[in-house]
Amino acid sequence: MKYILGVLLLAASSLIQAQQIEWKFDFGTATVEKGYVAVTPADKFSDSKGYGFDLGTIPEAFDRGGKNALTSDGVCGGKPFYFSVNLPEGNYNVKMILGDAKMASLTTVRAESRRLMLEHVATKKGEFSTQTFTVNIRNHRISSTDTVKIKPREIGKLNWDNKLTLEFNDEHPSVVALEITKADVPTVFLCGNSTVVDQDNEPWCGWGQMFTRFFGKGVAIANYAESGETASTFIGVKRLAKLLTQMKKGDYIFMEFGHNDQKQKGEGIGPFTSYKKTLKQFIAEARKRGATPVIVTSMHRRNFDGDGRVVNTLGDYPEAARQVAAEEKVALIDLNAMSKTLYEAWGPDKSIKAFVHYPAGTFEGQNKPLADNTHFNSYGGYELAKCIVEGAKKARLGFLTYLRSDYKTFDPAKPDDFEKFHLPLSPFASVVKPDGN
Repeated sequence: MKYILGVLLLAASSLIQAQQIEWKFDFGTATVEKGYVAVTPADKFSDSKGYGFDLGTIPEAFDRGGKNALTSDGVCGGKPFYFSVNLPEGNYNVKMILGDAKMASLTTVRAESRRLMLEHVATKKGEFSTQTFTVNIRNHRISSTDTVKIKPREIGKLNWDNKLTLEFNDEHPSVVALEITKADVPTVFLCGNSTVVDQDNEPWCGWGQMFTRFFGKGVAIANYAESGETASTFIGVKRLAKLLTQMKKGDYIFMEFGHNDQKQKGEGIGPFTSYKKTLKQFIAEARKRGATPVIVTSMHRRNFDGDGRVVNTLGDYPEAARQVAAEEKVALIDLNAMSKTLYEAWGPDKSIKAFVHYPAGTFEGQNKPLADNTHFNSYGGYELAKCIVEGAKKARLGFLTYLRSDYKTFDPAKPDDFEKFHLPLSPFASVVKPDGN
């Protein structure tokens, strides 16, 4: 009943929400630039207004004086703040001006359910940085009478609503202007489970929500993965059906399953039977629409033998995926092989830093230690996302044209130093383990 009510409310709100697809916002309390919408800390988000500061957060306004209406004022915060805009589903180019005329700033930006878009953008006093990226937003409607069968835990998830939500975070986030425009660009659709998904809460992280960080304006990453899914249940609950309503020629679809598929039982179910058949169904549907299918083998779980070598806990599922890629002549990203190299480079002790291993009391409401050897934290998700980039480079996938210039070649045998890695925590945390293992 709650699910049905949620669907009805979402459908109703979509009819009354502002359908404007281009916005220009001038933040602060001083003179407003011509053609821009003025936004002050008093502007709280509402569907009727169509934009505003969201999730109970309110930034501080600053006015530095000066003749430039855009950069003379803005909003900043000692705490993270969220800004949301009602938009129809699709891809959007986002352009923002970060900085402060009289203070240094440091800003990290996430979109929707904690997708990392900008990392540690630093400006000196009086400097401003114009940053751009492309973001995908969606809802769970397939047609006027059909929807994705989302899980109860997904109700209220920022990935499934009718708005774009941006999180401004870091030591001194400061934004003076924001522009949003509809974008006709290639989309990379991600299909998978909890190791891929955009996790809503700290400390959990899928590689898909870190993958976005490495791409600028020109390509959208649409992460349809969800915790607990198998290749077949992904189809069964109509996630693929929804995705296909958005797919067009020139797009890409990544498929990374296996962790949950190996637990399915029954006649005809197995890596070389049902699993391969289902992956081929994904491939056939993508090809019908002129999209490029990409098989991604499942990364290992954190499991070592006495000699510090990774123990395979995935059975024949990675090999079955490799066979599908060869038989169907599609691109393969062998994350299974790369993760083995990565984990063994860390070793049993250092690898803990990449997974959700935290003593009791680290997060609010955490009464017991967290010790999860499947699910990553932000550091682990970030390193796995770099493996995916390297795999995409090896496969010579066209969307790498939009790879950010600051991306450096990554060698899984030489992972980034955990002690030098830092991302500001999002305000919301959960001690509830994601579905699947």
